[in-house]
Amino acid sequence: MTRLIEVLISLAIVAALFVIVGFMLPSHRHIEQSVETNRKMTIVYDTLNSFARFQQWNVLPLRDPAMDIKISGPKSGPGAQLDFSSKERSVGSGSWKLVDSVPGKSVTYEITNKEPGTNKVSTFKLEPTGRGSVKRNVRITQTYDVDYGMNLFGRYAGMYVASGMGDSMKMSLGRLSNLLAAVPNFDYTELSKDDPSKAPSVVERPAANLLLVSTAVERNNDVVERTMKNNMQWIEKVMKANNLEADGPVRVITNEFGSDTYSFDLAQPVRKKSGAADAKPDAKDTAATSVEETEADKVADADQAPAPAGKLSIKLEGPVEHVYEESAQVAVVPFSGHMANLPKVRDALRAWVLTQGMETAGRPYEAWDAGIENGFIDKGEFRVYWMLR
Repeated sequence: MTRLIEVLISLAIVAALFVIVGFMLPSHRHIEQSVETNRKMTIVYDTLNSFARFQQWNVLPLRDPAMDIKISGPKSGPGAQLDFSSKERSVGSGSWKLVDSVPGKSVTYEITNKEPGTNKVSTFKLEPTGRGSVKRNVRITQTYDVDYGMNLFGRYAGMYVASGMGDSMKMSLGRLSNLLAAVPNFDYTELSKDDPSKAPSVVERPAANLLLVSTAVERNNDVVERTMKNNMQWIEKVMKANNLEADGPVRVITNEFGSDTYSFDLAQPVRKKSGAADAKPDAKDTAATSVEETEADKVADADQAPAPAGKLSIKLEGPVEHVYEESAQVAVVPFSGHMANLPKVRDALRAWVLTQGMETAGRPYEAWDAGIENGFIDKGEFRVYWMLR
């Protein structure tokens, strides 16, 4: 009997110590981890402000690759939500909900999971860093806050939150840094800062018959322009011989943009001439039209025409090749200016694509809406395309 009383007293003392120590432990925990990147603020913010690439940088899916993940709400910003469900008991189910975002400043998530605690919030604070007045880098600081209230077991669990959630944060930030490093470092918002209609978008590109000539020349604008015009003469010769007409603006497809050499394909979408058997117009009217209609007008008119029904049978000549291009989903951004700026526009478009959680495929190309000559004198009108996977 005495031994039993001693055991009960010991248990009471342990319980009392448990309660006393528990009340002395913090009812709230705060931890943070940081990483630095040299990517543009726009790229960092847009990556964190949606769930498009969440599974590629956050360690949550690594805990159970077979977990069920569903994304709902708006594409980005407050209201976007990711719900997860796992058969693994250590993971369970829960959600990450985007509850607040300040462009270029911070992104805040509300977290629900099986771990002890309530009011779980994780904020990513973005701060420009670097030497001098120009801040070229971005410091990403992730904070995590959780409340335990009067839950003593939760307070004890909070003693290990730094090694649990803290380690997950550190690993996620490392993965995020590596992910960002693969994105071209161009601020794509610059493309539409003066005109929102010039922002990148995704469209369905119709099928097309292309006549193209491949070439590789010195990276010299005069040489490139001269080569384009010479190649266009070959294409026009084949078009005339096959009773074809332009089915859109001429394209330039980049194969390799090296330091000394530029390798590209000049491609012209074509179709069979419509109304070839109709009566010919009056010679005087034809002459007047040819004077008034510019190259850009012809291209614009052709671009409004429907896509070809299928692959054409074309008799080729010289270096001209015929390629039938299937319909595909593409990213596109308009650009006005000199063709020398197109490499930066291509990289900016790819940066936007990757940030939206998509992937590019094949080679980028531009539709020269104002013709070849205008593209070399700051009067160029282009649409830059990149096919999506």
